[in-house]
Amino acid sequence: MRRWIAGGVALIVAGALVVGALVFQPWLLFVDVAVDEAIPAASRPTPSASSSTSPTFAPAVPVELSSGQLISHEHDTTGAVRIIENPDGTHVLTLENLSTSNGPDVHVWLATTPVVEGFDGWFLGDDGPYVDLGPLKGNLGNQVYEIPADVDLAAYPSVYLWCVQFAVSFGAAPLATSGG
Repeated sequence: MRRWIAGGVALIVAGALVVGALVFQPWLLFVDVAVDEAIPAASRPTPSASSSTSPTFAPAVPVELSSGQLISHEHDTTGAVRIIENPDGTHVLTLENLSTSNGPDVHVWLATTPVVEGFDGWFLGDDGPYVDLGPLKGNLGNQVYEIPADVDLAAYPSVYLWCVQFAVSFGAAPLATSGG
């Protein structure tokens, strides 16, 4: 009888370990994925370009609309974020010199929720509307994400690297408008 009980307990423990490994994916902590996409060289808008009396034209070169620096939340995270308008009128978000931990199901979000430093900011990313720009391509390097044409950029002043699986921010950046 003891063998049956010991065998049953061993089977339950083994099953729990397999499920835990599948959910938490601890091996990702030891794997880095570096990405090096071409970042558009963008100028900052001039004061005359932002004048409300000037006609609105697409810029002849990429223009930086806003930028920010990533801060750490659940994981040590550094790097720069920029929103760039391309000459064709499309918008992209760039992550530059990103360094964070690899993790399961981490996405890049534009969010309405303000960025708060420290532990208090870890769980705020999904407290308001957000736009999911897709999964994080890698935990190191330079990355470019297309922003859908119908997104009102003024409504989303924050960028979050959000772990969907555990509902926690790896890091975030408040965006400040660029300009002369």
